[in-house]
Amino acid sequence: MRITKYAHSCVRIEHDGAVLVVDPGIFSESAVALDGADAVLITHEHTDHLDAEAVNRQLERRPFVIHGPESLSGMLGEAAEALRPVRPGDSFTAAGVPVRAYGGRHAVIHPDIPVIDNIGYLFNEVVYHPGDALYAPEDVQVDTLFAPIHAPWSKFSEVVDFIRAVAPRRVFALHEGLLNANGLMVLDRQYTALSGSEYRRLEPGSRIDG
Repeated sequence: MRITKYAHSCVRIEHDGAVLVVDPGIFSESAVALDGADAVLITHEHTDHLDAEAVNRQLERRPFVIHGPESLSGMLGEAAEALRPVRPGDSFTAAGVPVRAYGGRHAVIHPDIPVIDNIGYLFNEVVYHPGDALYAPEDVQVDTLFAPIHAPWSKFSEVVDFIRAVAPRRVFALHEGLLNANGLMVLDRQYTALSGSEYRRLEPGSRIDG
């Protein structure tokens, strides 16, 4: 698998000539990431993970299947016809890549804010994208973790403990779109020192092998 990391939480996976895209949100280069997509996976309905306009525009050019929580249908507009609902524990294939679904609920932002559905995705048994939740799969050894390093709902110590619980060989920063250069510098240093895994933050458009 060839993986391209875009800004914030968007990841593009290319495998055997097919393309799947995870969380093309409004803080990401959604149009670029979605170009040529055969499948799109959405972790949850927040707009920083789902740019519904970009998804609908791309569907007009090229049909593809959307996988994600059933609650996405209200956000997708006409694209809801392409939605295949996903629940925790489901296994399926997207763009030729085996996928397993984990979690089920978004992390708590505040008790006054309703908790929505959130699905984490494990690709080909080795690459894990958790969306906006710190759910650690217990039945697999994750090789590559994309970890949400900063969010209104997160606490640094909890993210470190999440990374340690997953215990991947390597971890890449995810959900960094709200940080300025100062915050990135501080968190990069802290995660490098404390995560217990090989930590890196990729610039948007960077590619790695999965």
